[in-house]
Amino acid sequence: MRHESLNEAIVECVRAGGGSKVVGAALWPAKGPDAAQRHLLNCLNPDRPEKLHLDELELVMRMARERGCHAGMQYLSAILGYAEPIPVNQEDEAAQLQRQFIESTRNLSKLAERIEQLQGGRNGG
Repeated sequence: MRHESLNEAIVECVRAGGGSKVVGAALWPAKGPDAAQRHLLNCLNPDRPEKLHLDELELVMRMARERGCHAGMQYLSAILGYAEPIPVNQEDEAAQLQRQFIESTRNLSKLAERIEQLQGGRNGG
C-alpha cells in the first residue's frame, strides 16, 4: 500500500503497533493510557500543532516492525529515492555478527603470530 504522506504511513504503523492507546502508553507511560492516547492522536492530526519527536517516531516504527508493518520505512525509501527496504531477521543478524566476530578473532591471532615471528627474527631468534 502506497501512502500519500509520512503521516498516513505512521498512522498505519500505529494501527499495526496495537492502536493509539497501546502505542500512546508506550510513548508516554507517565501520562496514563487515556491522556497518552489523546496526545498521540493530536500528534497524528495534521491540523494540530503537536507532532512526534524523532525518537518517538522511531519507537512507533519499531513497534510496527515487530508486528510486520514496514509502512514508515517504505514511505521514506520511496520519497527519498531508495530501493525498497528489506527487513533483517534479528536472529540472522546475530548469527552473522557472531561469525564475523569469530573470523576477526582468528585474523587477530594470525596477526599476533606474524608479529611475534618478525620481532623474534629481529631479536636474534
